[in-house]
Formats: sequence, structure tokens, C-alpha cells
Amino acid sequence: MNEELLKLEHLSIDYKVKGGYLSAVYDVNLTIRKGEIFAIVGESGCGKSTVAHSIMALLPGGNERIDGKILFNGEDLRALSKRDMEKIRGKHIGMIFQNPLDSLNPVYKTGSQVEEAILLDGISKTDAWQRVIDLYKDVKMPDAEERAHSFPHELSGGMRQRVMIAMMLSRNPELLIADEPTTALDVTIEAQILEIIKDLKNTHNTAIMLITHNFGLVAEVADRIAVMYAGEVIEYGDVFEIFQNAKHPYTRLLMKALPRKTQKEGRLQTIDGSVPRIMDKKPGCRFANRCPYAQERCEAETPAEVFASETHMYRCFLADEAGREA
Repeated sequence: MNEELLKLEHLSIDYKVKGGYLSAVYDVNLTIRKGEIFAIVGESGCGKSTVAHSIMALLPGGNERIDGKILFNGEDLRALSKRDMEKIRGKHIGMIFQNPLDSLNPVYKTGSQVEEAILLDGISKTDAWQRVIDLYKDVKMPDAEERAHSFPHELSGGMRQRVMIAMMLSRNPELLIADEPTTALDVTIEAQILEIIKDLKNTHNTAIMLITHNFGLVAEVADRIAVMYAGEVIEYGDVFEIFQNAKHPYTRLLMKALPRKTQKEGRLQTIDGSVPRIMDKKPGCRFANRCPYAQERCEAETPAEVFASETHMYRCFLADEAGREA
């Protein structure tokens, strides 16, 4: 499980906007290993989905400027032609998008849409349809054969998400990118989808990049975590290191916003302000204007990587302060 599958090296993504360039992702370095669940956590607008779409070469608009490397099995995806990248998508890297209803064609039955991907590998139509039914059963779709003949609007949100997972698994990808896979689902269905994700890791040895803003989901399934803020990875480590000994004030504040089991701990804590739009890459910590521990140095200098252990990194000048209660 220590074998590298995906490696991002100094990945930066800027979007051309009126007045200059918006820094969406800045100097991201992370590695996903084969067969692990790697979670990227942060508020909306912090760059999580941009990282995912850049891996798939699906950034919208064509107005982006990208620097750095995206290495998959040692090959730089950014150096591939459009045709070669199409061979990677689905076959080697699959992606579950946020809204499954938007991703499914409303005029085709769901089973036919899953079958279409399987037929790309030269499988007979009979075998492909049987594969569809087997996949529906793998993702715990109730009445699999009947649901395969249903249109997307005839399925619940949880069922549509199962269809998307089945579609992405249809060609046995090595990496599955799940972008907010439980958004808009109730807690019962959310738990079922998470159970499916864990099963995929165990039965298919599929590596999963889980993109979410919900630390509660991460605690359930992830092996390692990267916390993003304003386009930067500000802390990463294995799930136990982050939950037991979070170093960055932003990580600690996110964890304090988790719902508690009892009322004794009072109201949920919130983080004042919002993720900033970074137009100028000037020195300074991007979290400084919201950080309860910010000092003058935080506004003037960019924090370097600090390692609490071989596997636990964070970017913060206030190593001692970050360990206090936020």
C-alpha cells in the first residue's frame, strides 16, 4: 500500500479573470498510494475540486494557467495529448461528480449509460449487460435488474449516486476521484455510500481521492488527509495524526465545527469570514486575516513546510500556539 499511484508536484493553477489572474491552487504537493483512501478537506472555494478537475484535464473555460506536474504511475498527465488523456479517463482514473443528476443523460436508461462505458473495452453486449447488473449489485442497488431499466428521474438521489459509482467502476480504474459524493443525501444514505466506498478499497484495491468539506466523513473512511485553504495544502498527515494532534489553527477550527453527541459542549464553533480571492501572490499566510493567532509576521512572510513527524506536515509559524485550544 506504500506504492505511489498519483503524485502532484508544485501544482499551481491560475484563472484569467478581469483585472489579472486568480490563484485557485498554489504549490500543491501530495502523493496518493495504491489502495488507499486519501481525503482532501476544506471549505467551498478552497481549490479542492479544481485539483480534481486538473487531474482529469477537465478544467472549464480554457482560461487556466497551470504549472507543476501531475504524475500518474510515473507519467506526467500534463504532457499527454487529448487523445491519450481520453484513454486514461474512465479506464485508469474515474470520477464521481457532485450532482449525479447533472452527470446522467435524462433520456437514456441508467443501465444503458453504464453499459456504454463497458462496451468501449470490446466486450460483447450480453457480457456487458451482465457486468452492469453485477456492478449494480456491487454498489448495493436494490432491485438491480429493474433499476438498470430505469431512467435517472425515476431514481432517488442515493440510487443515482450508486449508478455513478457503478459507471466509474465499470472499467476497473486504479484511481477513483469522488467529488463531494454524499452532497444533498440524507444521513442514512450517506452512511451507505461511505460503506460502498470502503468496500471498493477492500475488494478492488481501488485508490480513492475523497473530496469533501465534512471532517465527519473523513474520520469514517480516510487513511490520510490533506487540508486545503485558499488553494494551498496547509496540513496533511494520516487520519490519526490529524484528529489527535492537528497543528494548523484552520484544521483545529474545522474540527471544532463538527456536531457533538451531547449539548454540554455548547454551540458549534464557526470560523468568521470566508475564503479569500487571491489575485496577487504576495508573501504572507493566506489564513492570517481569519486566524485567532495571527501576528505581524504572518502578514509579511509565507510559512514554510514544518514536519511534526515524517508523515505529518503543516504550514504555520505558530507551532506552539497552534497546539492550544482555538
